[in-house]
Amino acid sequence: MDILIIAALIIAAIILSLVELFLIPGISIAGFLAGGCLIFANYYAFVYMGTTAGILTLVVSFIASIGSLILFMRSKTLDKIALKKNITSKVDRSAEAKIKIGDIGTTTTRLALIGYAEINGEIVEVKSIDGLMDAKTAIIVNRITDGVILVEKLKN
Repeated sequence: MDILIIAALIIAAIILSLVELFLIPGISIAGFLAGGCLIFANYYAFVYMGTTAGILTLVVSFIASIGSLILFMRSKTLDKIALKKNITSKVDRSAEAKIKIGDIGTTTTRLALIGYAEINGEIVEVKSIDGLMDAKTAIIVNRITDGVILVEKLKN
């Protein structure tokens, strides 16, 4: 009966650790339960079955944990749940090609550092270098860096 309890605890620990690693990653209940099962299985073996059985349980639980991890990683199960799609879309930067430094426009939304503005008839995303700006504020393009249009308030 003692061997059955230890075997059940080790199997439960292995299943819970695989669930923790591959299905719900992060520190969660499954990880704590897996660690608790392994610790209790080894404790139970040392206390109720003796030192020899405890050491044997410790070795078996270590080999079973590492072995199950290796077998699961080599199986095709991970290939079935893995994401294989590559993202091929690109950001539309056609409006930025039409805008030059010194162009004048107005903000269409409030610029809380980033927002939208209408410049040369195009509504584009812009970044303020003057801080916060309200909607319908006159702006001028200061510079364009890495596709980001940097604007400032138009000074009269």
